[in-house]
Amino acid sequence: MGKDLSKMTLEELWELFPIFLVPHDDQWKDSFNEIEEMLTGLLSDQTVDRISHIGSTAIQGIWAKNIIDVMVEIPQSADMKDIAQILEENGFTVMSAEANRISLNKGYTENGFADKVYHIHLRYTGDNDELYFRDYLNEHLDVAKEYEALKLRLWKQYEHNRDAYTDAKTDFISKWTAEARKEYGDRY
Repeated sequence: MGKDLSKMTLEELWELFPIFLVPHDDQWKDSFNEIEEMLTGLLSDQTVDRISHIGSTAIQGIWAKNIIDVMVEIPQSADMKDIAQILEENGFTVMSAEANRISLNKGYTENGFADKVYHIHLRYTGDNDELYFRDYLNEHLDVAKEYEALKLRLWKQYEHNRDAYTDAKTDFISKWTAEARKEYGDRY
């Protein structure tokens, strides 16, 4: 049995949970459907506006980390901390918490990744740039392939530094999210 995750340094966590990319897998949609059903059940007494598959596993045909990213949008009137607590009581772990955003995960174990790993992004409705980015890349294959190439270049360079990997993708994501918002207007 491995060391308790809460007692690990960030560097130890990055070593245990490295960046890894795999070819697109159509099963990711099924994994999203499973977690969506679970979340819908767990939050059935809460007001949830939308549950969406986001991140690279929601983009057709590109390599991605084998982690399903899910955005749960709630109205401003909902108590985000209460919803996060319900998820924590049901096996999710808070990764980060800000005033208007809470991120949780499921599938990180003391011995590494579980078979299925999920990142839940709890947001207030409208804080959803990821939906625009996802749609744009799914509708513009050339941009999706550019993103894939960027991720593949960064993978080994930042295999054990998740923050640097994410930061190195920020300009690309910001540029194409802005384009998507221009093209799609108020889609969401």
